[in-house]
Amino acid sequence: MDRYLIESLHTDKECRQAVKAVYAMGYLNNFDWGCKVGVHKGWVIIEADSESEAVLVVPPFLRSRAMAVKLVKFEPEQVNAMHET
Repeated sequence: MDRYLIESLHTDKECRQAVKAVYAMGYLNNFDWGCKVGVHKGWVIIEADSESEAVLVVPPFLRSRAMAVKLVKFEPEQVNAMHET
């Protein structure tokens, strides 16, 4: 499985609904939120087989605005090869 960083955007008005929906879906403890500082986004890192599967962690009414980024870790050899080209 691959790891994905999910960013879920919502408005100030949608905030309560977004958090309650994530709670109802069972993912509240997995998400980090920026809402208390005026950044109405939630972030979570999950393992999934695909980007489309990864965004299923986001409540349905927010999925169209969610972004999934496949995460990779680089090995030292890969970094050294990058600098050689």
